[in-house]
Amino acid sequence: MPFVDFAGHVVECPRGANLRVVLLRARLPLYSGAARALNCRGAALCGTCAVGIVGEVSPPTEAERRRLALFPHRPDTALRLACQCNVLGDLKVTRHSGLFGQKTDAPIE
Repeated sequence: MPFVDFAGHVVECPRGANLRVVLLRARLPLYSGAARALNCRGAALCGTCAVGIVGEVSPPTEAERRRLALFPHRPDTALRLACQCNVLGDLKVTRHSGLFGQKTDAPIE
């Protein structure tokens, strides 16, 4: 079973598990500020679960590509939406600052 390293915690999950679900079940701080209450619950509409990922996850979905191409995100940042990623191997996940996790120059994990 893969391990997910996020915010100073390491959690184990089944291969193929949705990354958003893994982090929320472990009570890890995926969302910041108002996004804790105001998010799309995994529909790839809001973009507030954007994270940096090192490791093997499923390829980007069309919905994810569309959302990450919209403001405040930029398609050249290599961010992924946790709600659209399935864990395929061990991961190091980084949450960046900003309501949408879009400020890639300032990780807050």
